[in-house]
Amino acid sequence: SPPRPGDSYGVLPRPCRALVLLNPQSGAGRALEDFHAVVQPMLAEARDGLLRGSQRAHHAHEKVRDEDLSQWDTLVVMAGDGLLYEVVNGLMERPDWEATMKKPLCILPGGSGNALAASINHYAGNDHVAKKKLLTNCAFILCKGLHTQMDLVSLSTASGKRLFSFLGFGWGFISDVDIDSEKYRRLGNARFTLGTLQCLAKLRVYQGRLSYLPAVPEQGTPPPPRDPPAPVTNGQAGHVLPPAGTEAAGALPADSLLVPLGQPVPAHWTVVPEEEFVTVYAIYQSHLGTNLLMAPAARLHDGCIHLFYLKAGISRVALLKLFLAMARGTHLDLNCPHLRYVPVRAFRLEPRVATGIMTVDGEALACEPVQG
Repeated sequence: SPPRPGDSYGVLPRPCRALVLLNPQSGAGRALEDFHAVVQPMLAEARDGLLRGSQRAHHAHEKVRDEDLSQWDTLVVMAGDGLLYEVVNGLMERPDWEATMKKPLCILPGGSGNALAASINHYAGNDHVAKKKLLTNCAFILCKGLHTQMDLVSLSTASGKRLFSFLGFGWGFISDVDIDSEKYRRLGNARFTLGTLQCLAKLRVYQGRLSYLPAVPEQGTPPPPRDPPAPVTNGQAGHVLPPAGTEAAGALPADSLLVPLGQPVPAHWTVVPEEEFVTVYAIYQSHLGTNLLMAPAARLHDGCIHLFYLKAGISRVALLKLFLAMARGTHLDLNCPHLRYVPVRAFRLEPRVATGIMTVDGEALACEPVQG
């Protein structure tokens, strides 16, 4: 697709050295077979033998955190979104994270979710496809060597974790479906359909407080203050970073829009009046899964978190209709009174009690206050 104004694309060198991190247990367990059948022949033909090294990923987090990556032009991850989450967080633990994060990352769908691969396929203007066709489209993008920037979201938890997320953070129904359906991963993408039906049968309500900083000021909210609040880093309440530009070399970026979790949110934030939810999901890509176009407006580098929440009181039938419409990205057109969507720059979620699973990029987190 033609680049949009403001998008800048780099091109990988030819020939190029790629480190391939592959999880042979991903999805239906066919990743290695699909790599040899689909990807390798395309790379060999298109990129003067692009593949210079291949590595099975059992400990991808430690590998990318500790290894000398200077010999590789790109890191290729062929798995579900979970392995890319490991890779991103391993890279962000390196003392040279700032330089290393400029190295292009490539995702090739090899799992059952493949939300980022589906999103990139969508941004490229391709028709909606799945399975081998999606893999072929993503391998073709790698063969062309095009790369551009992607937003990351910094998450801090009450217990002091600092996490970096490329896809989304969730609590409630959607996270339950994601984790409960793990046992059906051999079914591929159908695992989510089965998981949705099971979670619908035991629909639960989650109590907590949701607050956010709108991307566009909402009517009736005071303008933001001139001076940003004291930033928080590493999730440690009260630990204030020095002003921007004076951080020690290798220090992680400051969460300049956030105050420590123990303090009330700034006055110019919006606090959601309802405190009973069926689900809360903050997504930064277009797709939640291969067949779920959750945020049609999202782009790779839009500086925006697309926040969705479903208030308690929705019927099972209405919820099922929303999920069926999400396959085409038309769920907002249903004007469901329980569904809210708002583009934000930051958010905070404070569960009243630690019930339910939280997820980041599809991986389970303990339930506790989180902000990003």
